[in-house]
Amino acid sequence: MNKRFLVQSLLSVIAFLFLFGCATKEPMEMPPFSATQFDTAMYESAVDNFIIAFDASSSMGYDNKFMIAKTLAGRMNMTLPEMGQIAGLRSFGHDPAVSKKLTELLYGMEEYSTAKAAGTLDSITKAGGWSPLGTALDAVQLDLEGLSGSRNAVIIISDGMDMDPKIDRVQALKDKYGSSICFYPIQVGNAPEGRAFLQNVAKIGDCGFFSTADDLMTGNGIAAFVERVFLKKKAMAMAPAPAPAPAPMKAGKKDSDGDGVYDDEDQCPGTPVGARVNAVGCWTLDHVLFDFDKAEIKPAGYPLLDAVVVILKKNPAMSVELQGHTDNVGTKAYNMGLSMRRSTAVAKYLVDNGILRNRLATTGFGFQSPVALNGTGFGRSLNRRVELRPY
Repeated sequence: MNKRFLVQSLLSVIAFLFLFGCATKEPMEMPPFSATQFDTAMYESAVDNFIIAFDASSSMGYDNKFMIAKTLAGRMNMTLPEMGQIAGLRSFGHDPAVSKKLTELLYGMEEYSTAKAAGTLDSITKAGGWSPLGTALDAVQLDLEGLSGSRNAVIIISDGMDMDPKIDRVQALKDKYGSSICFYPIQVGNAPEGRAFLQNVAKIGDCGFFSTADDLMTGNGIAAFVERVFLKKKAMAMAPAPAPAPAPMKAGKKDSDGDGVYDDEDQCPGTPVGARVNAVGCWTLDHVLFDFDKAEIKPAGYPLLDAVVVILKKNPAMSVELQGHTDNVGTKAYNMGLSMRRSTAVAKYLVDNGILRNRLATTGFGFQSPVALNGTGFGRSLNRRVELRPY
């Protein structure tokens, strides 16, 4: 009786392991992707040197994280233009079949080549070992040593799990290179512990920011990341169009805040100097920010948001309410949530660029306050906006 029970138990365990093993090997469907081709005549490199620290430790072997990380790195590689940057790919935490070292510089440091980087990434075939990020960052100090240029970026692709809890290795790298180095951690997976760790890394870096793989897996997502981290528009491409000559003041009319809208028509008095306003004098960021049903900021909106950062830094006592809005497609409840996500996305961008979060209030108004007719595509695009109300 005992032998029969033992045999049945063993068969049950074997069946479970077989089914579980098969399940974990099922291919994961990735979001569709088309690489953005940046016009290098319009851009110059925003970094002189960069290195990708790729987590190949055992925790990445669960929940398809290793596959997601490799796909993300590959899509970044396909999107990033070759502009003479010095680049490297350093992995850490290895399956012994890949490397017996805790960390290894698999590519670089040398002039960036899309083809060479892709070939090197393919050599990381499986995850294993523990997560010696501190050891990898110690090695990054040496990777960057002696390189010319003063703009260094470290991109960390990891789940943030099982790391050495001492963050001093991150701080040591920052202390050595100071304002010339920025950290851009990207979390694969959604573990709160990993998010907290990687967000702390970004905070120490000061000039970088935290992202998630979920946000960056699409063509638009990775293009926005590449543009923000690696590129800057050349001066000729960034030059604004000449401002139209101000209309002559009408007799008896006043424009107290100088935004071009008379006081009796201005629904948002007290707009700061330099703010971009709509026809009724409200500081607004309109259709250049959001596509239909999206809360992700489009790269075309970055210059507008950068101008907001400049204004807020010039007015350190000013706080603003970020009011999200939508067009009228969809339910009231859904659009209330969408408008809130839009205002939160703008707040995150401003915080990432040096504005204190306690200066920013976020609200969502859904489709209840349109500024244009929703009967046309262009009108709906104007209603997909965030307005800024100083207080």
